[in-house]
Amino acid sequence: MANMKSPEERGSKGGLARAANTLPERRSEIARNAALARHTQDIPHAVVDGTIDFAGRPIACAVLDTRLRVLTQETMLTTLGRAGKAKGGQGSRQMLRIGGLPPFLAAENLLPFVSDELRQAATPVVFRTLRGVKAYGYDAKLLPLVCEVYLKARDAHLQALKHSGPGVLLPTQERLVQTCDMLMRAMAREHIVTLVDRATGYQDQTVREEILAQVLLDYIAPDLRKWTERFPTEFFRQIYRIHGWQWVPGNRRMPQYVGKFINTYIYEMLPPGVLDELKRLNPVTEAGHRAYQHHRLLTDTGNIHLDRQITSTITIMALSANKKEFIENFARVHTKTLPTGKPKPLKLAAPKGPKPLPLFPALEAPADAS
Repeated sequence: MANMKSPEERGSKGGLARAANTLPERRSEIARNAALARHTQDIPHAVVDGTIDFAGRPIACAVLDTRLRVLTQETMLTTLGRAGKAKGGQGSRQMLRIGGLPPFLAAENLLPFVSDELRQAATPVVFRTLRGVKAYGYDAKLLPLVCEVYLKARDAHLQALKHSGPGVLLPTQERLVQTCDMLMRAMAREHIVTLVDRATGYQDQTVREEILAQVLLDYIAPDLRKWTERFPTEFFRQIYRIHGWQWVPGNRRMPQYVGKFINTYIYEMLPPGVLDELKRLNPVTEAGHRAYQHHRLLTDTGNIHLDRQITSTITIMALSANKKEFIENFARVHTKTLPTGKPKPLKLAAPKGPKPLPLFPALEAPADAS
């Protein structure tokens, strides 16, 4: 009984014995896998996911909470004609790094066409799916970069054959070249839509519309609110003073210009779109005036912003000797709206490299053609 060992002691000795009988390479692999397991305990997760269909070849994709766009490793490998899962029970871990590159780029004849940008994008990404399952993927930018490698290799292959030299590609890579050509054509068709959106500012317009919708929810009340005094007497007295008008205490009959002044220096300082929505909900009547004050359509958030703008404007008027000085001082303090100028033309740089060979050399014009 005294010689009996505790489970901990027996386990410790067993571990030492296994370590002594394990090859150094195997011990290194076990250590790497353990480090990877620790590292993946805190990994990014998908916020949305979906599937891209390339002519019947689906690739699962996701956007992570880090804003990185990824393609899942399994479906991308399948699309490229590779096994979606590694052999030997190691799953995707076995395909994390092969000579610094994923297996579909590890062939020596492809290495001259692999760029530094591709090597960086080829680093696998470990993430959790919407279901919380750990998954492996690649930066979405990797797919067109991989296709470029095979298409550049094809160009070099044709160039070599033209000069009766040995080809660059292996016969087993021909089908993958055809796949990459199809993928690049499909991506080009879709990418032109993105380019048009960027060149026209359509994407920015869509974002602005989404922001405006949220702003209106925050600022515009669902129902007309009870009247409360928002503009103090001092506000109107300062308007009269900077314009050189005679101020009569108690007089509420004011020039129509005062309404324009309020729109310009008060309501237009609210988020873009709020004043337009107020005018739509509170149009000018046939009698030539609005049915009620704009501020009665504002939420608490809107009225807090309104009160601060009124206070700020009163202060600027009090510090200004006249209207001109007020306009200059106001411009120094406030920026009215976001810039809405026409977007600059989108410029695309042509990729560097040798001129691609025509697929049908017989159709070339003779050298002595005029």
